[in-house]
Amino acid sequence: MAETSIEWTDATWNPVAGCSIMSAGCTNCYAMRMAARLDAMGLEKYRGLTRKSGSRAKWTGDIRLDATALSIPDTWVKPRNVFVNSMSDLFHPGVPVEFVRKVWDVMARTERHTYQILTKRPDRMAQTLRDGFRVLPNVWLGTSVEDSRVLHRLDELRVIPAAIRFVSFEPLIGSVAGGSLDGIHWAIVGGESGPNARHIEPSWIDEIFDMCSDADAAFFFKQWGGKNKKATGRIYRQRTWDQMPRVSM
Repeated sequence: MAETSIEWTDATWNPVAGCSIMSAGCTNCYAMRMAARLDAMGLEKYRGLTRKSGSRAKWTGDIRLDATALSIPDTWVKPRNVFVNSMSDLFHPGVPVEFVRKVWDVMARTERHTYQILTKRPDRMAQTLRDGFRVLPNVWLGTSVEDSRVLHRLDELRVIPAAIRFVSFEPLIGSVAGGSLDGIHWAIVGGESGPNARHIEPSWIDEIFDMCSDADAAFFFKQWGGKNKKATGRIYRQRTWDQMPRVSM
């Protein structure tokens, strides 16, 4: 676990480490770069999870389960928002259903915390959660959508029972025109950041802002991104947007 600078959460919790490239949004993945750094620092949990590809680190596809991390949320007395597996994907095919169930048990018994789970594999999320998992009021389920090529993830997400369903349009690298946020409660929008950041068009953000208005979904603008995200900031339409979803369960 680590306190985090991610604007829409308070802390990260990583009972799983490692992932694999899924779509274009993964190209400049922050977690991939961070895993390589942690490996270089000698952290056994991240050893061998990335390899060098040119000048970049790339996931090997190996997945590491960290059972010792499962007890961490029990130690947090103060309620907090927790981003689950910022360094992996809980619904990666390499994560056994039995381990997902252990994570679920932790979240169920630590109901003072709100857990935010983000996946690029909402199809496996749906398949896994059909197998005897109950809806937890403190668990939000989300998917990442970077452009129109993966809009199908919205349809896969919206049928999954959840207290809150959310979408991370980050890194937003293309238009998502034609998408709908019906049945989805929250949208996070952000441009890509880092040395190889791809461009973001304001019109792409406008599309999502309008989708949120149509679906009565909360809108959170995280950043414009670029090589220096602090310089570009997070002002959109002359203000910051930090809306959070309303839990109705």
